[in-house]
Amino acid sequence: MSIFSHLEFDQHEQVLFCQDPSSGLKAIIAIHNTHLGPALGGCRMWPYASDAEALTDVLRLSKGMSYKSAVAGLPLGGGKCVIIGDPRKDKNPQLLRALGRYIEGLSGAYITAEDSGTSVADMKIIGEQTQYAAGVQEDDKHGGDPSPYTAYGCFVGLKAAVKHKLGSDNLQGLKVAIQGVGNVGYHLAKHLHQSGAELIVTDIFPEPLARVQDEFAATVVKPDQLSSADVDVYAPCALGGSLNTESIGQLKAKVVAGAANNQLARPEVSKLLQQRDILYTPDYVLNAGGIIDIAYQRSGQGQVAKMQHIEKIGATLTEIFNRADDQQLPSHLIADQLAEQRFGR
Repeated sequence: MSIFSHLEFDQHEQVLFCQDPSSGLKAIIAIHNTHLGPALGGCRMWPYASDAEALTDVLRLSKGMSYKSAVAGLPLGGGKCVIIGDPRKDKNPQLLRALGRYIEGLSGAYITAEDSGTSVADMKIIGEQTQYAAGVQEDDKHGGDPSPYTAYGCFVGLKAAVKHKLGSDNLQGLKVAIQGVGNVGYHLAKHLHQSGAELIVTDIFPEPLARVQDEFAATVVKPDQLSSADVDVYAPCALGGSLNTESIGQLKAKVVAGAANNQLARPEVSKLLQQRDILYTPDYVLNAGGIIDIAYQRSGQGQVAKMQHIEKIGATLTEIFNRADDQQLPSHLIADQLAEQRFGR
């Protein structure tokens, strides 16, 4: 498996392959850039179809964390961990402890936290073996889980995008399609529902769909029907790569604003969105609320300062949208320029 010539390698500082046969652990830790500080990024567990797919995902995700921290103004670099396996079947305490030992061996270069397929409880187990497991805070009402703050930042940014594109941030009657209603998608749906938005949702698991249908009167559709739904906003909140030439051709929404990482199947796809006059909200700018939460947990700064920092996401996006309009460039290119200036690329 080629690493240095991999399409997503992008000058990564370290890529560590972790295996523990006794527990079944197979994981990859990628550290993209530490110019601004230690690499912070969640630990994802997913039943990848192949090792190559897992490697591509972790490289893309860790790079995204470098850009996310830089644009959010945090003294952190970018990293990520993926565990190859089904979190509903293959996860066990021994596997998590083995991963913790690998993370400890990196001596603070990488700090992990929750992500898709992992939880606060998992971080506690990993933390038995390393001091570099974040997202655990006993006095926090969410236990340290950053996903509610990710969702709140997305809500703030979504309103900024809607105001820029549609002229008002009043969400009453706005139609929003949400792809994925897990931890982050659920909390985003809650904010939107409380603001009067109408929700159309999909997910690969029936339990979260039933929850949002019951609590928020959401309309449930099949996964292959969501991108063509007649809505104002399309919000990808599942895994990455959902915006491709096929799905973009089906979009009726005028705004794309969701919590998923790496929504663009390829960077050049954003040009297609621009050509169709669809406003793309750069994902790593929009979904930075979670990493801001983790950073504030580690620094010990207060709740008020943290929420003020998260609320700046709206102003940052407005600046990116305005610059993109002025320069007639896709919004993600402006966001990339801003991040690279900050982390020294």
